[in-house]
Amino acid sequence: MLLLPLSRRPARLTLLALACLSAHNTFADEPVQLDPLQVRGIQISEEDAAREALEQVPGATNLVDMGKVEQGRVAGVADVLAYQPGVYAQSPGNEGVKISLRGSGINRGPGSHASGTHILLDGLPLTGSGGTPYELLEPLWTSRAEVLRGANGFDRGSLALGGAIDYISHTSYTAPKLQLRYETGSHAYQKRNIASGQVLGDFDYYLALTDSETDGYQDHSSGKGKGIAANFGYRLNENLETRFYLRYRETEHETPGRLTKAQLKDDSRQANASNRSIDAHRDQPGSTWLANKTTWQIDDDSTLVAGLAYHHYPMDITETAYRGGAYRIRVDYSDISGTLNYTRRHSLFGLNSVTTLGLRSTTNLPSSKAQETAALPISVNGTLYPAGTRMRDYEHLGSDNVLHFSNDTELMPDLWLTSGLALIYTRREAEVTWPATDDRLSEHSWDYAPRIGLRYQLNPDVQLFGNMSRSVEPPHAWSMLWSSPLRFPTSNQPWSNRQSAAISLDNQTATTFEVGGRGDSALGQWELTYYYSQVRHELLTIEIEPNVFAESNASPTVHQGIEAGLSSPLWQGGAAGTLSLRQAYTFSDFHYRDDDAFGDNRLPGLPRHYYQAELRYDHPSGFYAGLNSQYASKVAVDYANSYYADAYATFGATLGYASPKDDWQAWLDLRNLTDKRYAATVTPGYNDNGADVARSTPGEGFGVYTGVSWSWL
Repeated sequence: MLLLPLSRRPARLTLLALACLSAHNTFADEPVQLDPLQVRGIQISEEDAAREALEQVPGATNLVDMGKVEQGRVAGVADVLAYQPGVYAQSPGNEGVKISLRGSGINRGPGSHASGTHILLDGLPLTGSGGTPYELLEPLWTSRAEVLRGANGFDRGSLALGGAIDYISHTSYTAPKLQLRYETGSHAYQKRNIASGQVLGDFDYYLALTDSETDGYQDHSSGKGKGIAANFGYRLNENLETRFYLRYRETEHETPGRLTKAQLKDDSRQANASNRSIDAHRDQPGSTWLANKTTWQIDDDSTLVAGLAYHHYPMDITETAYRGGAYRIRVDYSDISGTLNYTRRHSLFGLNSVTTLGLRSTTNLPSSKAQETAALPISVNGTLYPAGTRMRDYEHLGSDNVLHFSNDTELMPDLWLTSGLALIYTRREAEVTWPATDDRLSEHSWDYAPRIGLRYQLNPDVQLFGNMSRSVEPPHAWSMLWSSPLRFPTSNQPWSNRQSAAISLDNQTATTFEVGGRGDSALGQWELTYYYSQVRHELLTIEIEPNVFAESNASPTVHQGIEAGLSSPLWQGGAAGTLSLRQAYTFSDFHYRDDDAFGDNRLPGLPRHYYQAELRYDHPSGFYAGLNSQYASKVAVDYANSYYADAYATFGATLGYASPKDDWQAWLDLRNLTDKRYAATVTPGYNDNGADVARSTPGEGFGVYTGVSWSWL
């Protein structure tokens, strides 16, 4: 077991002084010899500490054990978030995974900056006002992932509908002195990783180098990436420690585009013809994340944690744009984020209580700009322009600031009341700077998000919980520009009919009720949650003018669902091994509330039923084998519900060996054994009038992957 230093334990053990009082009796004058008393601190693993903390949240959470994830192919965060109830994560064949919790980001396609879920690295914000880039989320740099669904991410400054996902980096306390890992498989897939971590007195370090490459399942879908992750910790004294973080990564991949259902069934490996013709691609030429987190244990009951992060993430994208044309967009984003969290255990009206006061702020730096050029030669109303012609320069900036206060009070033994209030200040700015318009959108807003919840430890094996909360999600500044109907006049200039100014969009808000429980039973470890959200101003695709569709605020919608997980020990044969089954089921009902155009139609893009399961055998010698399955029901591809992507089921298998000493492992991972052709993701349209439109990204076909890892402990 990996152990935490004393300063990292979630709770301290207090040594009690015992006073022995002698009575006046016949033995009072005789000396008393006491046996030696030894008090030893209880050492707890980081994963156990994280699990204990998540169980104190009065709502649905997930803890992802990367040790199990790494017993197979780890190509991206879709592999990390598999088998997690309430989490939908599907890959389009590259790292641009579509992630949705409780219908968050339902309007997004894969590969774009994600929205609806607040992403953190080591408790520090990665998500900015423009959404969440994905290139720095290399799974092999992660020791565990903590998912707090819905408003349960409150104490981490998350107020998004989907909640928060916190990717916790390896440190010297979770990493071996040296680790080598190699993966290879179908479609020329290869991945290499070398990492090292050690504690050297009061100083410790972790360093990892990773690179990967693939030809991709689809035509025109090759990609590669390389990067470095490092963190360095130092204990200034027993109560004060600091850690510096670095992540840097370069990625590039071709984008094959979406297919119709007919194309997918005919040949799911083909690329969209338009994407191939313009050599569509998405490159991140070098993203950097630098951060520091300092923890001060003020006393036995009080802790102050301060964090600061700098994030620079340029992009170079070639794609087709609405109303025709092929464009190259080069974006240079930079954010700076700060966090401050004070936690204190105390007594409130004679009751045990814990209070947290936190601040989160993320702001685009003024250097964040974008330039749009022609990817191919273009003709604008009879005038020819060569590839590379400058079309527009623009900037979209913003900041998100959250001041949150929460309290947990034990009303009676095993019954805790959680309450909280967050104040939110958001700012959005957008402007086309060339050709100069002097038409700058600059607006800010204040909002609030209260939260109240209960958790009750019914018995040592069962915990019940419930909460009511409000979420607030501001629009992305770039969508306020790209969704605008305000355009340059028609002319023979390169910027003809392009968006000339941004428009105002309201914050998306939701009021959510949640109830559920978790625990152990004869069936195994279980969790079950029901939630109901009334959403206002949801950011969906809307007809903003006749036959022009863009992201805007929708009429009221409902998001409700059931999230269930069960890990069952089916058979325990001692020296003969064990047989277990883990299952995750998510039921999602997302629909309009009496919309003028669509009534109570379902919202498109996500399956109503989503189920994953793995049957696994483990032998004490380290050998393991498993069979897995994934099922998704049919998915509406447009808001009119006029056409659906088919339901599908896929099957896979794993076979491997993990040394009982944890010093080496080898594995074989078989994906999609039946070579099923299916739509892994759907990017919604407005109203396709029953036509088969290219909206589906194909899932990966049959693939064979293998790997080996060796560690010097």
